[in-house]
Amino acid sequence: MTLLEEILNYNAKFVEDKTYENYETSKVPTMKAVMLTCMDTRLVELSTKALGFKNGDVKLVKNAGATITHPYGSTMRSLLVGIYALGAEEIIIMGHKDCGMGGINVEEVLNTMKDRGIKEETISILKHSGIDLDHFLGGFSDVRENVRANIDLVYNHPLFDQSVPVHGLVIDPHTGEVELIQNGYDKVVEK
Repeated sequence: MTLLEEILNYNAKFVEDKTYENYETSKVPTMKAVMLTCMDTRLVELSTKALGFKNGDVKLVKNAGATITHPYGSTMRSLLVGIYALGAEEIIIMGHKDCGMGGINVEEVLNTMKDRGIKEETISILKHSGIDLDHFLGGFSDVRENVRANIDLVYNHPLFDQSVPVHGLVIDPHTGEVELIQNGYDKVVEK
């Protein structure tokens, strides 16, 4: 049985048994927060459970490295929509120790792409078209600095409401212990 067949079979039983009733909630986050964290498999549940969040408490945005790569990209848009359209009043940016994006080897990633059929010509065209693949595929060397850089990007965004606190955390993916990087209440600008 393929993964997709397993998923679809499980889903049919999930719906038939009305298991979804255990997860019913509003689209507005109960705890009025939107959280950006990493897509790391260890954080699927740990990122929320370690903070005491239940289903429906927080809007959750995940990507590789919990990183805002472009001020007008989908991650920043998700944070702004969470605030302006979906009832969030605080932002949490949470990186994690032992992140795969920490010190990622871009050359190895590009070689794996080539091994899987991406032509050298395609990579060359992108590079010569002004695409900085090292930046696009690259990570960071210090998770704490990455969290701080993301916080700064949010606070300096022209569409960001300065009265919204942006908290910075780093979680240990083995224990769930959280380290405070930035208390957003300390930076809030009152209206």
